[in-house]
Amino acid sequence: MSFVQKKGLTLFDWVNYILIALISLACIFPFFYVFSVSFTDPKTYVPLKFYLFPDSWSLESYRYILSTNSFLNALYSTLYITVFGTILNIVVSFTMAYGLTKRTMPGYKTIMGMVIFTLVFSAGIVPNYLLVKELGLLNSYWALIWTSLTNAWSLIVIKSFLDSLPGELEQAAKIDGASDMGVFLRIVIPLSKPAIATFTLFFAVMHWNTFFNALIYLSDSSKWTLQLFVKTLVIDGNSGAVAQAGSSDEAVVPQETIRMATIVLSMLPILLVYPFLQKHFAKGVMLGSVKG
Repeated sequence: MSFVQKKGLTLFDWVNYILIALISLACIFPFFYVFSVSFTDPKTYVPLKFYLFPDSWSLESYRYILSTNSFLNALYSTLYITVFGTILNIVVSFTMAYGLTKRTMPGYKTIMGMVIFTLVFSAGIVPNYLLVKELGLLNSYWALIWTSLTNAWSLIVIKSFLDSLPGELEQAAKIDGASDMGVFLRIVIPLSKPAIATFTLFFAVMHWNTFFNALIYLSDSSKWTLQLFVKTLVIDGNSGAVAQAGSSDEAVVPQETIRMATIVLSMLPILLVYPFLQKHFAKGVMLGSVKG
């Protein structure tokens, strides 16, 4: 055994590394293909040809898709839902989770029981739809925001993180005359930056990828989210979803390069945001897992 350890990697290690490398390539390969086709010059594009790298680079597909009102409307809808939805998610989740850390709060057991109940059971699609309809939120962005202000899993994880904060800090702040709101804003929130960054990313990705709720609640195509727009363009093959009326470019730019460019644009914002949150995200992925 000592001889094997001195030689370095074992056969088992090599097999694992090779398998991991192959799986990684299988995951990354579709991204290369999508990027390659999206940057391919429409004049040199050949349908059904495999492109690992474009024969000729061009931004024509991106110029075309960014000039269409349908894509810009979908981008605006998704940005609106993501920004306001994420802000409200963070506010509601952290304020409620902080309240649940107070076991002396009246009705604590009842509220905590209701949270855990929703972790196991859900009302279902039809009751949610009827609720949104009765609230007059159909065909509104707020139908996607109000129905997902928080969830039981997020509340429990955030509560576990807040429970792990030193209670002495809160006691010292109250001795200095701070109110409960002052303790929450001046003590708890600054210490919760890793948790806030982590759940900001979670909630932002959730809203950015909103598809099913948008499909149910949004009937006006001008309010469709990016995911609905991509689904209509890529899966349904509806080229009219992006084509401008009377545009002569439609015959020049291949639909396949337009689809790939749309997919890249729908992924790009989240890919750009993640590096700025990575430092806090790496620290916050283990929130609430170990206490003490």
